[in-house]
Order: sequence, then C-alpha cells, then structure tokens
Amino acid sequence: MAIEVFNRYESKYLLTDEQYQHFYSDLLHYMELDAYNKTHEFYSISNLYFDTPQDSLIRASLSKPKYKEKLRLRAYGIPEENAKVYLEIKKKVFGLVNKRRTALKLDEAYDFVRSGLAPELADYMNPQVLEEIKYFLRLYDLEPKVYLAYERKALFDKNSRDLRITFDTNIRSRRYDLKLEQGDYGEPLVKDGRWLMEVKAEKTVPMWLSQLLSEHRLYRTGFSKYGNEYRHLVRTTNLNYQTERGLIPGTDFNPNDATAAASQEKLIRERERVLYA
Repeated sequence: MAIEVFNRYESKYLLTDEQYQHFYSDLLHYMELDAYNKTHEFYSISNLYFDTPQDSLIRASLSKPKYKEKLRLRAYGIPEENAKVYLEIKKKVFGLVNKRRTALKLDEAYDFVRSGLAPELADYMNPQVLEEIKYFLRLYDLEPKVYLAYERKALFDKNSRDLRITFDTNIRSRRYDLKLEQGDYGEPLVKDGRWLMEVKAEKTVPMWLSQLLSEHRLYRTGFSKYGNEYRHLVRTTNLNYQTERGLIPGTDFNPNDATAAASQEKLIRERERVLYA
C-alpha cells in the first residue's frame, strides 16, 4: 500500500525557466529522480478541490490562519471509470503540513463526498482516514469547485528520503466539467512557463540546500495553486476589481523582486478586506 500519511514542512519557490534549468542541474549532485521520473520526464497530476457554496475553506486559507484544512481528490493522469484515486485531507498547523489520504475507486470517491456515507470497506482503503473524511464531511457542506492539473518532476535526497523536491509546470485550471475523467485541459494558471518548486522536508533542510538556494537567489513565496486560482476568479468576476488583474501572483509577478512582491501582497490583502467585509 502506498504511503497514506505525510507530516512535513513545505516551502515554495517560483522559478523562471532559466532559474529552473540552472538550479535543477546543481541539484543532481545531491539528489536523484524518483523511480517514475527515471523513465518519464514528467508525471501528470490532476486534482478536484471541494469547498462550500460560499468558498469558506479557501477564503479562510487566504486569511493566513495558524490552522487550515482542505479536501481534494487526486489522480495520476486521467483516470478511467473504475480507476483508483486518492481522497485527501490536507491540513497545515503552524507551518507543519499533514496530509492523510485513502485510495478509492473514482465512483466511490464521488459518492462519498456527495452523500457523506463512507463506502463499504475494501482492502485498498485506509479505514482510519475514511473516518476522518466522514467527520470532515459532517462539518462542511462541500461541492466540487475547481479542477487543477500540472506536470511534475520529483527528486529525493541521495542520502535520505526525508527530503523531497518537486517541480510543477504547465499548471492549469477550470471551473467547469468538474470530473477528473473529463480530461486534463484548462486555462494556464502561471504565465510564461514558470515553475513552482516545492521543498518538502520532515525536518530542517540540509546546509547544502540552504547554500544552493542562496547562491541561486531563490526566495520563498506563499504561492498556493488553489489560492491563486481563487484570487484570479475574484478579480475577473467582480467589475470593481477588473483593473487589478495585473497584480495576480503568477502572472506579472517577479519572484526575485522582494519589494514588489511585498507591495503586491499588501495590496491584495487590502482588496480582500474590502471584498469580504
């Protein structure tokens, strides 16, 4: 059975294509590709995020609380009707990310979220996670909200499986045809082929990685795929905010300009305070 429980710290970085090429080349001195990427350049991940009719989960997440949670359905590639997928609860508490998931068949996952009734237990399911998701579904009235897909390349530290770095590209989303089996098409979420790098560590990152990030002048960002998609939705569906579209992270955002990034984020928070008042 695949690993179903993860506890780790995650840091995110937005890279240009040139930054990716140089940084990735240096990483190979310390890290190696995961088993799938050794024979395939990328693997595709598709996700269906669930939220309340009022978008309560993502709005709470964007307020940067100490604790936040979300539910998503994940598949690798485009699943067929009876394919195994993963229903996941992802929580973040004081910076520590906890992800708990169980394998389900596609129809079982859809029925579970819609009805709140757990499927009949099978050997590929995690019974504890099923109970946790059932409780989560009692707390929130959830519905499919957004589809997000991307191509991923993953590496592990040669000396420890505690450190993993992923690179996501061609990030795309849609708010229609909200079924994983409908295909992995969507509108680009990140402009100009930028890469989202995630550093995932169970403990502190090794010194060599800190030095490498410094040498390449790579700085952490608060980029969230679902969060940025929702911000984009807010600005493109509210006439009062049409003029702010150029300020959306991931479009005209320069990851190396810390001053501009801070100014941009401050303006975003001000707009959201007005919008959600």
